[in-house]
Amino acid sequence: METVKDCYNSIAGESRAIFRDKASKFLAFAYPVSTEEEVKTLLDLLRKEYYDSNHHCYAYRLGLENAVYRTNDDGEPSGSAGKPIYGQILSMELSDVLVVVVRYFGGTKLGIPGLIHAYRTATREALEQAEIVEKTIRLHFKVTFDYPMMNDIMRILKEEGAKIVGQNAVERCEIEFQIRKGFAEKVAIRINRLRNISLVVK
Repeated sequence: METVKDCYNSIAGESRAIFRDKASKFLAFAYPVSTEEEVKTLLDLLRKEYYDSNHHCYAYRLGLENAVYRTNDDGEPSGSAGKPIYGQILSMELSDVLVVVVRYFGGTKLGIPGLIHAYRTATREALEQAEIVEKTIRLHFKVTFDYPMMNDIMRILKEEGAKIVGQNAVERCEIEFQIRKGFAEKVAIRINRLRNISLVVK
């Protein structure tokens, strides 16, 4: 059975860093996020708190397979802010992460190479302050079966380390469970060998 990659690294909580160059100040904020709605909420909060800054540049990455990501230069020269921020997220092999770098202009232009260096460095320092945690991809299943199969189903779920998240026993029995993606195929094969059952991914 082919090995499935079902885990990746993220950060446990918010972390911050400050980088200064030629009187410009770069405030970097790193956050754990899991949805684009969370990203929007955090961006709105930072824009309100640092309303007097010149730029709010950011990048985020969500998930592992078909990862969702976005970069934003927020008025800085194209490619000088969002991409360097995103590059650090990738180089540290992180996901479910948002990094926002708030810039206060100090009066001296840094040029594109200087901006790239500043945004990259601020991001790296913020992420290095964070606690790295491993996250796993879990699939959600629903299995429907006749009551006599209960012991067999429960034994399989226990042996494979599945987490039961819901049960119902009105007409036929139903169990909803979550399991690491890497173990999902094996569980599905074992359950589908039983008689008169229905197994679907939620």
